[in-house]
Amino acid sequence: MAHHKSAKKRIRQDAKKRLHNRYYKKTARNAIKKLRSTEDASEAGEMLPKVTSMIDRLAKKHLIHKKNAANLKSKLTKHVNKLSA
Repeated sequence: MAHHKSAKKRIRQDAKKRLHNRYYKKTARNAIKKLRSTEDASEAGEMLPKVTSMIDRLAKKHLIHKKNAANLKSKLTKHVNKLSA
């Protein structure tokens, strides 16, 4: 257990930040799953920029690694291009 006032505050801040980060990671994961399961090319084309933006924000805040973000975006783009072809 923390004894210093600053350590107690840091614990509170970390817990709050953890919930915030969990929400955004889960939302992005759900969006990725929805995009991967989509069979309609026009709908997938509309979803791709939104999902890409979500992934970029996660990488910017270091919630996922930037190379993981690049790989995810690449795979999703390939999926959308395959649908439209």
